[in-house]
Amino acid sequence: MAKLLLVDDDQELSAMLREYLEQEGFAVTLVHDGESGSREALSGRHDLAVLDVMMPLMSGVEVLGRIRAQSDMPVIMLTAKGDDVDRIVGLEMGADDYVPKPCTPRELAARIRAVLRRFQARDEGDDSLSQPILAGPLKLFPQLRTAEWKTLPLELTSTEFNLLALLARHAGKAVSKGELSEQGLGRPLSRFDRSIDVHMSRIRHKLGQRADGQNWIQTIRNQGYQLSRE
Repeated sequence: MAKLLLVDDDQELSAMLREYLEQEGFAVTLVHDGESGSREALSGRHDLAVLDVMMPLMSGVEVLGRIRAQSDMPVIMLTAKGDDVDRIVGLEMGADDYVPKPCTPRELAARIRAVLRRFQARDEGDDSLSQPILAGPLKLFPQLRTAEWKTLPLELTSTEFNLLALLARHAGKAVSKGELSEQGLGRPLSRFDRSIDVHMSRIRHKLGQRADGQNWIQTIRNQGYQLSRE
């Protein structure tokens, strides 16, 4: 049973979401402000946090910042419908996904399951998971969900790990945004969704630039993104 932390100051909505999620087999801890949410998120008792952006005492974005300073636990942000600024800021700070409000409990449950599937290496008996993925100075360990860049530890969120692993498996070749969204985010790519671009920007920043001043991850026009081999 996955243990969820739901942080939202809308008591009526959050109570409804908790009831539905518990019926779906999740164990849910519910708090209504950012301060309490931050403490709970860093307690180590939860597998995933769902954070509303707009909350008293401390916003969801501030809570996300505290979490990312100490933990790579999966985080889904609840954002106002159509508010691209909150969504992009959340993704840039390391959120794994976002769900626009008002949302249906069914949609939220589906997003939670998708993120948890990406975060957890369930097929531990799969030999492919025990083999590191190598691409130039990058080394990824799928079973451990850890990464090294130029022999040093590389801190990645769960979504960043999945996207970078997909690029590394196809190093030197372009991977389409559609494939990255399907396999990395667990959902089809929608027309105006910039999530892939934001995640790629974060990964590029972490990898730095090559000796020739170019990015390790190149944008290939009308094709997608490509990780350089060397």
